[in-house]
Amino acid sequence: MAKINIITLGCSKNLVDSENLATQINDKNIEFTFDEFNFDADTVVINTCGFIADAKEESINTILEFAKAKTDGKIDNLYVMGCLSERYKDELSNDIPEVDQYFGVNDMQQIAEQLKIDYKKELLGERVISTPSHFAYLKISEGCDRTCAFCAIPLIRGKHKSVPQEILLSQAKNLADKGVKELILIAQDLTYYGLDIYKKQMLAELVEKLSDIKAIEIIRLHYAYPASFPDDVLKVMKEKVNVAKYIDIPFQHISDSVLKRMKRRHNRTQTIDLIKKLREEIPEIAIRTTLLVGFPGETEKDFEALKKFVKKMRFDRLGVFTYSEEEHTFGGDNYEDDVPEDVKQARTDEIMEIQQQISYEINQTKVGKVFKVIIDKENENYFIGRTEFDSPEVDNEVLINKNKKLKIGEIYSVKIISAEEFDLYGELI
Repeated sequence: MAKINIITLGCSKNLVDSENLATQINDKNIEFTFDEFNFDADTVVINTCGFIADAKEESINTILEFAKAKTDGKIDNLYVMGCLSERYKDELSNDIPEVDQYFGVNDMQQIAEQLKIDYKKELLGERVISTPSHFAYLKISEGCDRTCAFCAIPLIRGKHKSVPQEILLSQAKNLADKGVKELILIAQDLTYYGLDIYKKQMLAELVEKLSDIKAIEIIRLHYAYPASFPDDVLKVMKEKVNVAKYIDIPFQHISDSVLKRMKRRHNRTQTIDLIKKLREEIPEIAIRTTLLVGFPGETEKDFEALKKFVKKMRFDRLGVFTYSEEEHTFGGDNYEDDVPEDVKQARTDEIMEIQQQISYEINQTKVGKVFKVIIDKENENYFIGRTEFDSPEVDNEVLINKNKKLKIGEIYSVKIISAEEFDLYGELI
């Protein structure tokens, strides 16, 4: 039996691509795994990320590690796909020739053929999932029409292309039949969904239709662009009990001068008005955001404004990236990367220190309250789950003592008995 190991680096959108590849090679004569530490395979496929400097470095180090394994005779075949390979195929071929072949982001059929697998278009609505069986990501579009100065995604993935509703509903029903209870909607920009094929924003209608699939108990929205946010999504979120009161919106910054240089399509006033609207319409909503520090031209005054913004808005979840110059982006071609690396890192640390305290204070308000918790996994001491206000891998976890047997993937009522900065401790009701 042939053994194929698919290693996924980067974001959940990459993970879906890897799962689609696994669907093509899902054959009784082939054993496949999703394990970045597994060298016990005849063939390894590395799905790379090329979004920022740290992601590129991780991808290159992983390729080098498995290239050495191939040289040492531990594996027979090594292939590389994904964003890094799309952008730097020629350079990678020259620098790491041990890789048998490099593929871009749209080369799924060519990869299947290289693996001597018949590519089956009829499988495009099906998925082998690599996540725990009770949750899965649903990629509703590919590419992006935004022109953010720091971002290379449109260069890698191309223009925005929505997946038709009927295909997404078929995929969701297929996932529900496999036992998936939580759907996490992902895209480069959820709010743009439908504009290309339906000529209007259709995210709310899509979410409403997905919510009617009875086996789906949680629907979560990731990566919504702040400008032109569709208000009808909030109406669906309020009315549908299985649509999580949770939204991931990357605001990136609050200084108007920085936002303008970033070529974002929202300003300070619009940003604050949107946050206010979200919380007025859905008071219990959890807002996750991402910020970018150290963008060219970011002054101490700009950074002070960002700190005040974080302190005042008190986001439930927050992540920070440091700017890295990307060739062929507007920022890379037109701006000098003039913020020193040590300053970028210091600003990142300072924002995260503020957020850590905010997260602790918010979590303390949850002590004594009861939440519905979906169980993801267990370790030696705890069952580990999440509330509807937490997404897997990136948000808070709820740790529950193992004095009662809980089932992975089931939802339980849990009372929070104590809290730390990023973890909650609970007991079964």
